[in-house]
Amino acid sequence: MKHLSIDPSKTEAPTRDHPHGQQHPESLPEAKEIKAHPTGAGAGGENASLFFVGTATTILEWEGIRLMTDPNFLHAGDHAHLGPGVTATRVTNPAVDLHDLPRIDVVLLSHYHADHFDQKVEESLRRTLPIITTPHAKGCLQSKGPEESFSEVFDLDFFDSMMVDVVKSDGGDRAPAIKITGMPGKHVPPGVLSIANDLLKAVPPTNGWMVELGYTKRGQGDASFENGYRWVYNFSIPLSLKRHCTKIEAPGSKLFEYGPLANSTSIYISGDTLMIPELKEIPQRYAGQNIDLMLIHLGGTTIPSPSIPLLMVTMDAKQGIELVRLINPDVTIPIHYDDYDAFLSPLSDFKKEIEAAGLTEKVVYLDRKDQYKFSVK
Repeated sequence: MKHLSIDPSKTEAPTRDHPHGQQHPESLPEAKEIKAHPTGAGAGGENASLFFVGTATTILEWEGIRLMTDPNFLHAGDHAHLGPGVTATRVTNPAVDLHDLPRIDVVLLSHYHADHFDQKVEESLRRTLPIITTPHAKGCLQSKGPEESFSEVFDLDFFDSMMVDVVKSDGGDRAPAIKITGMPGKHVPPGVLSIANDLLKAVPPTNGWMVELGYTKRGQGDASFENGYRWVYNFSIPLSLKRHCTKIEAPGSKLFEYGPLANSTSIYISGDTLMIPELKEIPQRYAGQNIDLMLIHLGGTTIPSPSIPLLMVTMDAKQGIELVRLINPDVTIPIHYDDYDAFLSPLSDFKKEIEAAGLTEKVVYLDRKDQYKFSVK
């Protein structure tokens, strides 16, 4: 298994073009609102947090490490290129500007697409910043020549795993570690459109992620890893690559009960995928293991433009509630819902579906600059 060691005590700006003479912040900006488990479970014992920047960009903080997903720092009025002749206009601002970020230790990049890794981010990020991504994105990031290529890129295919080891000098018998596993998803529905996308390569291959926060016993290797929190981040990819992302438990089962199960905490992030049959594979692989938090990508993204709605490439509210029922997480947090004009399914539609399903107490809504706090055991 691949390993990446991160020492949180080493401070470096995440950008290579940080304004000269200006010190980068030591922490994220103060959250606009801090939220926790809607039932109050684990109150007072929170030791990890998720900060919502906007779109699919979140920053996970735990044991001194900061992991950033899909960095997108365009501002309102900026344009993202989504494919041949297809652009989307951002209509919101990120919760924090790119050059106001504190130290970032690793980037988790689902796919090489401008609304998840925009041109400003690509120009500015430090070339030695570790990035975990798809094989396709790795090829793109490391083929820019000696001065522009990113040097620390790790690629994972579906269900391949790697460990991020957090360097600690406290001398304890447990060492913090994050196990990251590639997960599947599909941006394009099956049929003629999928075949056309394979030929045109308009939508790049995409990974989802299972992110497990836990501990290893010092000197005992990967087999000693004990999960204290599992976080799944799933994104979409072309159908022909047959990459799937799933987690299932039937309503009424133990996983459908409120509150975390003993010794198993997990997060599933749905990403830009549509509701596809392949999503049933995750529960098969993680049978009996609770999914405590799901970050679900909504928006009903439609291309080539809102005025010509030819193709929906991310879940709308109706597909979103299907996924909630399928994954059965303890808590769901919707993201990726209103940042671009190509997002045609508003968050209010999803709220109505949640209310109709009687699942209001299992959903936390974050606005940009809000923070969700939780406990890793």
